Amino acid sequence: MAIKMHQGLKQTQGLMITPQLQQAIKLLTLTHLEMTTLISQEMVDNPMLEEMDGEMDAGPAEESREEIDAHEATAENFSGPELIEGSKETFDWESYTDAFNSSSSSSPNMKESASPDDLPSYENMVSKNQSLQEHLEWQLRMESLGDQELAYALDLIGNIDDDGYLEIPFDEIVARHPALERDTAIGLLGLVQHLDPVGCGAQNLQECLGIQARMLPERSPLVELIIERSLSDLERKDYAKIAKDFGVSKEKVKDSELVIMGLNPKPGQLVSADETQYVVPDIFVAEVGGEFVVQVNDEGVPRLRISNLYRSLIKSGESNVEAKEFVQDKLRAALWLIKSIENRQKTIYKVANSIVRTQQEFFKKGPAHLKPMILKDIANEIGMHESTVSRVTTNKFMHTPIGTFELKYFFNAGIGGKNGGIDIASESLKLKIKEMVGNEDPKRPLSDQKISELLSTRDIVVARRTVAKYREMMGIAPSSKRKK
Repeated sequence: MAIKMHQGLKQTQGLMITPQLQQAIKLLTLTHLEMTTLISQEMVDNPMLEEMDGEMDAGPAEESREEIDAHEATAENFSGPELIEGSKETFDWESYTDAFNSSSSSSPNMKESASPDDLPSYENMVSKNQSLQEHLEWQLRMESLGDQELAYALDLIGNIDDDGYLEIPFDEIVARHPALERDTAIGLLGLVQHLDPVGCGAQNLQECLGIQARMLPERSPLVELIIERSLSDLERKDYAKIAKDFGVSKEKVKDSELVIMGLNPKPGQLVSADETQYVVPDIFVAEVGGEFVVQVNDEGVPRLRISNLYRSLIKSGESNVEAKEFVQDKLRAALWLIKSIENRQKTIYKVANSIVRTQQEFFKKGPAHLKPMILKDIANEIGMHESTVSRVTTNKFMHTPIGTFELKYFFNAGIGGKNGGIDIASESLKLKIKEMVGNEDPKRPLSDQKISELLSTRDIVVARRTVAKYREMMGIAPSSKRKK
């Protein structure tokens, strides 16, 4: 059969993601702070947008189609912040700059009559947190070191991770500094390891604990020997073997264990550069008259409308063709943004309201009563696609009477529903396992199989490996290591 080429027309339907649709999808995934920042940027870029100070002025009897669309797209349900009265002509800039340049309220540059509102905020005067590397370097520069020694010591500090351990082998760092003798390099390593916090720069856990043990106010030879030779036996709680190896009693071994447990296995975490991340809830849930009411956080979201100046330009028709096209493009973008913001707020409200209706027991009695729920359940209830619900619940937080939770927290697959058991959310299962471990006899800790059997008596049928998986997720050691 011969292959021929021919031309033909074919008509098909397809979905095209326009820039406007991309913007609407992006708005769904933004947090509250990110959305307010985006709106502020759009108000700078698009002259058609302006913030409503109060009620909109009544327009003329006859309005253009653009004006009608602008009125319909105005997000009237959004409450914006009130403007600060005053103008730059009446503001005392000299007093403000003097106050801002001073970090003390008793500075002579400040006027005694200045009100607290004129002073800079405390947050503007707080420096950022110091990293572990900066903290170690600050101490190191107090030592009398030569250029080569300082360069090598700084190289060591630069290769220490956030937990306080060397990320690369010690010999590799020494090889980078051939002019430095090995004995000097080892001595500088010891210097770094004895800086605050003690133990940073160790290559493994055994070395880290050993350094801290030697720096204790009252050194214990038994503690140092156990760390050096029998750390694995101590992890298995094999007190008899350790006592036999060192010729001491079990009581002394247990006393040494308490000392070792007081040491820090991750000394680097005592110094952290991570700043506190504050969460602004997107939804507030309050109990009113025995019922839980959902309210979307509109604080900081300005009420937007189309600028009166540009609306008059469109209506007059006196502008040139190029200017009119520019105004029309900006008008369409402004209308779409206003409608997208309103649609985002409505969608968040629908999803949050559906979650609250489904998880009534959770809000009344706590996380132990969280029901199994998946994205599909909420999507079917509110008539939206699962992907839309997923975007809405990403990085969104809900403030409730029992705490602040991420919306993703409420979605858990059901566990234990097979073989006649009841469904239970994974978070609820974690709490039950944690409760059982917390109430167990330290001398006879519960094994994973025993926890599985105890759960089955409560009609929660889960396999032993499922219990082990969630136990490990919570950082709980196995029964052999919990035994005391």
